[in-house]
Amino acid sequence: MDPLPHRYRVDAASDAEHITLSAPGLPPITSAPPLEFDGPGDQWSPETLFVAAAVDCFILTFRAIARASSFVWERLSCSGEGVLDRVDGTTRFTGLALSARLTVPAGGDAQKAKRLLEKADRSCLITNSLPLRPTLTCEVGVGR
Repeated sequence: MDPLPHRYRVDAASDAEHITLSAPGLPPITSAPPLEFDGPGDQWSPETLFVAAAVDCFILTFRAIARASSFVWERLSCSGEGVLDRVDGTTRFTGLALSARLTVPAGGDAQKAKRLLEKADRSCLITNSLPLRPTLTCEVGVGR
């Protein structure tokens, strides 16, 4: 890992309908307001990108922790749901629920898997940067 601090640059450009987000070395993506804010509902929005950052970071954090622990696993999926509400006259995210499903090979240590998932939850840099504390539910299944 490079020494801290790290810096991340994202540029945005807009026409009357969509915003194009770009970053050095990455393919551009488009965004628009979600349906709830009278957008088309067919593009990534700041709200969906917010939740996406949390679930993506959770999985990447788990992968790093599992690798450092020499823990063998087969598949991890994570879904997230953010709650946007108005508090004291300000619209903001007031909740974030993550739900993870991990599959370990037959004979795998389900208790260790759960501990590593919980450690990933505590270690995720995106969720640790938020003013709210996400909730995590996790399920560990055993593959064939």
